[in-house]
Amino acid sequence: MLDLSSVIMAPLATQILGDLGAEVILVEGAVLDINRLMGVGPHPHLSGTALNLLRNKRSVALDFKSEAGRGAVMRIAATCDVVVTNLRPGALARAGLTYQDVSAVRPDIVYCQAQGYPLDSPRADDPAYDDIMQSASGLADAARRQTGRAQISPTIMADKVCGLTIAYSVLAALYRRAVTGEGEWVEVPMEPTMVAFTLVEHGGDAIPRPPLGPAGYARILVPNRRPQVTADGWIHVLPYSQKHYDALFRGGGRPDLVGEVRYSTPQARIANANLLYEWVADLVRPQTTAYWLEFCRRHGIPVTEVANLEDLVDGLPEAQHPVGGSYKTIPPPVRFHHAPSDASRPAPLVGQHNTEVLREVGLSFEEIESLREAGALIDVAVP
Repeated sequence: MLDLSSVIMAPLATQILGDLGAEVILVEGAVLDINRLMGVGPHPHLSGTALNLLRNKRSVALDFKSEAGRGAVMRIAATCDVVVTNLRPGALARAGLTYQDVSAVRPDIVYCQAQGYPLDSPRADDPAYDDIMQSASGLADAARRQTGRAQISPTIMADKVCGLTIAYSVLAALYRRAVTGEGEWVEVPMEPTMVAFTLVEHGGDAIPRPPLGPAGYARILVPNRRPQVTADGWIHVLPYSQKHYDALFRGGGRPDLVGEVRYSTPQARIANANLLYEWVADLVRPQTTAYWLEFCRRHGIPVTEVANLEDLVDGLPEAQHPVGGSYKTIPPPVRFHHAPSDASRPAPLVGQHNTEVLREVGLSFEEIESLREAGALIDVAVP
């Protein structure tokens, strides 16, 4: 797999595919990608983000804007089953690395191209980042309906959703090729991907024609849908049925609310969600987190303590990077019990595998040295 990607979205997709067994060749330049610089790390090439995001990849540093560099990239592409890129269409065209260019040397290539907007849109070449896509897709408006103020999620939601979409789209295209022998040009534009993601539930009553109500799933958009404060911390108690509410109100000292008509049906629980969540928050506050965890588990009520980010990181397994030293590794979340995912290749330094990869795709030592002399092959990695 040839990885012509940067930042988070497409690198996440290729990390997932690498965990699933793909041989990933990352082509990058001398200028460090932003994912290598996201916060501090144990090496100038390796932020904490990059240590996991770039695992299971080999790095070749090439100036593919030059003719010699482009030629080397095409030599790599000709040996690959898949190309994944989130370079903008204009940049791909200028570099001569479009689907048409690559399929000329590898007709059965699965070429996955991700950018902000559809290729047939007048905005196809516009810059697009996670924050922009959260606002363009309705996520920021959903927050406005809940809180009164348009805002975006405190995680790079669009980048990660689109990264997952890239990964499953590539797998689907590979399956099609296995059946038909034909390659595929896959396009994953962020805006329609995120619109589809947002409208799963928020299309709601506005989906029928004519609309039967406003867009937005009412239960989710109420201001009181949030974790609750306990006597010693934070918890999230989520009664979901009449039985749950009965048990919670009975055991929490509010027998007057047991059997309330306002939570007696699913429709009633949606219509009265803000009030019900307020009652639950008031009820939970006097007791400790441990008390409510035990109570809810005993009564089958969905519950969790609010996790702390540092605690989550501390709970991860530890690995050793040959240059970066000890670090916490984020395990692949999917468990294949008969063929476990592999996260054994540590994140590379920039250009660490220049000679190794170019020799594998058929370049001679003389050709590799010629690329170096021309400035097209960039040796950045520490030996």
